[in-house]
Amino acid sequence: QVQLVESGGGLVQPGGSLRLSCAASGIIFSIYTMGWYRQAPGKQRELVGIITDDGATRTAASLKGRFTISRDNAKNTVYLQMNSLKPEDTAVYYCNAVRTTQTYWGQGTQVTVSS
Repeated sequence: QVQLVESGGGLVQPGGSLRLSCAASGIIFSIYTMGWYRQAPGKQRELVGIITDDGATRTAASLKGRFTISRDNAKNTVYLQMNSLKPEDTAVYYCNAVRTTQTYWGQGTQVTVSS
């Protein structure tokens, strides 16, 4: 059974930082491209960024310089480091795992940026 479990969300003040984690089980983690997405209230889910099986990263242009994706294959975990957070970053953040026709999603973790 495949499971992706996100953690690390919460309430943070504008300008603050959070690091999200997504722990995977039931897959050969190292061969999957891992992605982070987010969905704000009333909006469509959007891509935050991805990290491929060989460690290459792509981050949404609007988030470059503030958000960084990394992975630890020994821990079957992908991370999203978020800095200089803004109220508009408030959303549910999801991770996914993709390989050819297989796609798996986590349940999401809430991030709220507010003073």
